[in-house]
Amino acid sequence: MDSGTKGSDAVLVLSNGTEFHGRSFGAKGTAVGEVVFNTGIVGYQRVLTDPSYCGQIVTMSYPLIGNVGVNPFEHESAKPWPLAYIAREFTDPSHYQSESALEPYLASHGVVGIQGIDTRALVRILRENGTMNGAVSSDPDFSPSAWMDRIRAFRAVDPVLEVTCRETRIHPPVGERRFHVALLDYGCKDGIVRGLCERGCEVVQLPAGTSAEDVLALSPDGIMLSNGPGDPKDNVFQIAQLQRLIGVVPMFGICLGHQLMALATGADTAKLKFGHRGGNHPVKDLAHDRVYITTQNHGYAVLPETVDPKVAEVSHVSMNDDSVEGLRYFGIPAFSVQFHPEAAPGPLDTAYLFDEFLAMIPRDTAR
Repeated sequence: MDSGTKGSDAVLVLSNGTEFHGRSFGAKGTAVGEVVFNTGIVGYQRVLTDPSYCGQIVTMSYPLIGNVGVNPFEHESAKPWPLAYIAREFTDPSHYQSESALEPYLASHGVVGIQGIDTRALVRILRENGTMNGAVSSDPDFSPSAWMDRIRAFRAVDPVLEVTCRETRIHPPVGERRFHVALLDYGCKDGIVRGLCERGCEVVQLPAGTSAEDVLALSPDGIMLSNGPGDPKDNVFQIAQLQRLIGVVPMFGICLGHQLMALATGADTAKLKFGHRGGNHPVKDLAHDRVYITTQNHGYAVLPETVDPKVAEVSHVSMNDDSVEGLRYFGIPAFSVQFHPEAAPGPLDTAYLFDEFLAMIPRDTAR
């Protein structure tokens, strides 16, 4: 299959040999990564700055991207993380908060882009065949056949160590300090920090390589496990540290943090065919018997049949494919969710999970 575009100067090639020809956008060059798609209609800037997209080439299924430009209020981290960015059409901004158009922003951060391709056809390929590797190139000398071995062999190596903070960061609470929370940063979105600080938490953001002893030395009231990129099973050190932390201090895990908690307690994870990425994923909270619209970005999921019923129960499920979206643990103050409660697509539906986390902290120990 070949999707051609008049005046094309860029190409997307998939590991199965499919080529899409379009127009270059953003930085010039060649990027190789895992090609995924996001179904969000709005929030492209938050998608770009989500560290969980490290090592990936992101396709936006919504056809018009860029209309609100780029502003400093929508960042989830200091830089965009996708290796390349794909849209049917990148548009000029027309929004009062815009401080930059999207193209110079991508170019300044080295993100290769392509537009003018049939993104519906691309998404259909990924849905039917599963996520696959690919390359986006605006290099006139680029040869798909010469790059194919490199494309097929691509695998993100230690992406969590690439995106985590390099040193401890302390975030003061909004208003009076009520709690002291340690945040293990596996690729944390700024929204998680804001969600805690707005509830009176002093947040100590720690690198992913922090030991259990160093976490406990802080005497935290609670421990938050952040989102992050890649295969959760690659994080052997982090899983070992969680095995020594779970049950000692109240704990809440989000996305990758949810998967690492599950692995640390004996459950297993597996890669989804094409993942969940977007701001329109329905999830049912089984305890509340209520469905929420959630923001998601993950390619792996906890396997429900591997969850020990003596250890935990499934608390949330996807209404699209019945995959595990949350776990609650028995006998210890700990729970986790696969989606992003800080992202507020509803707009605030699942923010109650932050309150439930803080409610687990005994009032006589909170400070």
